[in-house]
Amino acid sequence: MRPATLLLLLLLCTPLLSAQTRVLRIEIHGSINPASAKYVHDAIRDADAEGYHAVMLRLNTPGGLLQSTREIVADFLASPLPVIVYVAPGGGQAASAGAFITMAGHIAAMAPGTNIGAAHPITMGEGQNIADSTNIPLTKATNDAAAFARTIAEKRGRNVSWAEQAVRGSSSITETEALRDSVIDLVAEDDRALLRAIDGRSVETTSGTVTLETADAVIDVRAMNFQQEILDILSDPNIAYILLMLGIYGLFFELYNPGAIFPGVVGGICLILAFYSMNTLPVNYAGLALILFGVILFILEIKVVSHGLLSVGGVVALFFGSLMLIESPPGVEFMDVSLSVIITVTVCSAAFFLFVVGKGIAIMRKRATTGVEGMIGERGTARDAVDPLGSVTVHGEIWKARSESGSIAAGATVRVVDVDSLTLIVREDRVST
Repeated sequence: MRPATLLLLLLLCTPLLSAQTRVLRIEIHGSINPASAKYVHDAIRDADAEGYHAVMLRLNTPGGLLQSTREIVADFLASPLPVIVYVAPGGGQAASAGAFITMAGHIAAMAPGTNIGAAHPITMGEGQNIADSTNIPLTKATNDAAAFARTIAEKRGRNVSWAEQAVRGSSSITETEALRDSVIDLVAEDDRALLRAIDGRSVETTSGTVTLETADAVIDVRAMNFQQEILDILSDPNIAYILLMLGIYGLFFELYNPGAIFPGVVGGICLILAFYSMNTLPVNYAGLALILFGVILFILEIKVVSHGLLSVGGVVALFFGSLMLIESPPGVEFMDVSLSVIITVTVCSAAFFLFVVGKGIAIMRKRATTGVEGMIGERGTARDAVDPLGSVTVHGEIWKARSESGSIAAGATVRVVDVDSLTLIVREDRVST
């Protein structure tokens, strides 16, 4: 009876275990880019396939690309599972693109000490005043984004007027103001408190009305996979800048030393990755041209004796070109290349080329040790009298010689002072004993 009883209890408990609510938690901490959009898309797809009951997105972002934001919002609107967007932790934000994503969730929540808003679009590469009505592309982008925000707010029953104001007026509010103005559904201290607070709520998904039973839900955390991590890293302006510099240097060194192969291969790979990264960044081509000009000046310093002027010009061009490379608009400083990275790259580049130039000058100034020129200063022995012509032995070799200091007796020690074709010009070397 005991085994049978255990089997019966197991059979009775199995449905209860399988019915336990499971929530898949994902997290975006940084800019919204193609990598984060793919991360969200794959998470919703996998959560549905693996039998999860909801997806929770912990969000802390300064903003990002509008196209990637649209892809995430589209995934939310098409999701068969409830999507819970939670702006956390305290001190975090759902700025710009984050505001659209938060409002698009079936449940929108914020942690204490967070803020949301400032969703005005800014055209890549343009830093014009947002109130400039003569900027036609920006005006069109603003109208489009405002309509996008209204659509999301209407779909989720949120504050439509604030959604439009967040776009047109860059309005930004705290979590308590967002709750008061019906921008979000609730404020929660942490994940577990949030799941308890929304327990019993009903939301509309593409699969129908779903009643949340999340009070005791199991939370499974899923991070980005390797591919998504790499794509996310490549979206960092600092990484894009470093890859660009490595690519430029690699190709220049390959062209300077054809056949080296390794610099060309590495440079080509880095340059292609840099172009992929910069595809999502507002690149200033004047800055890129200055960087290229600076590198060319460094290369020329190796060939042209300019007493350091070309190196100074290269440092100046490289530094200011790096500052200008990413033309991030006001309010989106997360797209800037870090000043410390720029200074480090500039200093290392200058130090490297100055080291190469210094070594080259030292070699040029070094006395020749091979060939005919290497004979100057060497000692030898007169084989016969040199008066003024004769022969001497230097390094075990017999040379024609001509004396510049009068007659030199056979067997005397001589020093080479010059070379005339294949004749050594010598003088007697009187060594005191």
